[in-house]
Amino acid sequence: MDDALYIPDEKTIAMLYRLLDEEGLFIGASSSLNVVAAVEMAKILGPGKTIVTAICDGASRYQTRLFSRSWLESKKLYEAIPSHLRKYASLP
Repeated sequence: MDDALYIPDEKTIAMLYRLLDEEGLFIGASSSLNVVAAVEMAKILGPGKTIVTAICDGASRYQTRLFSRSWLESKKLYEAIPSHLRKYASLP
């Protein structure tokens, strides 16, 4: 390991909802965190570099939390979801 990045939960949740909406990817928080870290690393390294990450989990096991407005609100993460994507947080 050469380096590590700190990724806030808010960025992970926002990316999870973006990937669902824009790419149709129903991924879990670990995968979303990996994508955010890859994007951040690409910004650090700049153009012409190759960044690889892993999509290591699906959202099925976590959907009662990740798509529950009440759970997200209890963790202060609901506001991290872009407003036009909050329609996906429809579970009670």
